[in-house]
This record gives sequence, structure tokens and C-alpha cells, in this order.
Amino acid sequence: MKYEKIIKWVLVALFILGVVFSFYGFAVGFESNGNAPVDTMLYCAYAYAAIAILAVLFGVVVIGGINNPKSLLWLFVGLVVIAAIVAGAYLLAPGTPAVGYLGEPVSDGTLKLTDTILNLTYLLFGGSILALIAGWIIGATRK
Repeated sequence: MKYEKIIKWVLVALFILGVVFSFYGFAVGFESNGNAPVDTMLYCAYAYAAIAILAVLFGVVVIGGINNPKSLLWLFVGLVVIAAIVAGAYLLAPGTPAVGYLGEPVSDGTLKLTDTILNLTYLLFGGSILALIAGWIIGATRK
């Protein structure tokens, strides 16, 4: 069996599983029966993330390392760059409390982590916009 067929059927199975869990959440009701529907959907999302991480690890590290061992060096350099970007976002995060929030107090670490994730989201959104614009310009000039 070819790898394309395996990947196609795994994706179909994951899609069907996601649809079933979504319908389960809406049928039971997200507010009724405790948090069971929401928890089920979150566990499904965790499983999807774990499958994606394992697939990337297998594809990049194992297969890439077998085909080109020097690619592992570039993978390590990429991981160091990503760690530097996340560390920079963490250092730039102010960790200030939300204005007008009247709920339970939130720890400083949680506020700092939330601001870090927001900084990374803004950075990745801006980078994706720049990549789209650069791609359009490069595509237009190469024709």
C-alpha cells in the first residue's frame, strides 16, 4: 500500500472522529452534564496535536535524517531560532492584569504566559502577512 493512501485514510478517520465528537458536544449540550462534552472535545484536540507532532517528528527527524544527515544540523539551528523567538516574546511580555477584570485573581506567571502567547500570535500573524505579500511580489516578478 502506498503512503499516500495510508495518509488519506488516516486523515479521513480523524475527520470523521472530529465530526462525531463535535456532534456529541452539540447533542448533549456544552453546558449540561458538567463539562463532559467540552472535555471530550479538548481530549480529541490533544490527540490530534499529539498525532501531528509524532508525524512531524517521524517525517522530519527519522526520514530526513536517513536521507540527508546534514539536515539534522539545520533542524537543530531552526529549533534554536524558534527558542530564541519564544524567549524574546517572553521577555517582552509585560504580564499586566486585564483592565476591568473583576473575577478571581490571576497569578503573575499566568499573566506573563498569556501575554507571551499574544505576542507570538501577533508576530506570526505579521510574518504570515509579510510572507503572502513577498510571495505575491516574487510570483509577479518571475512571470
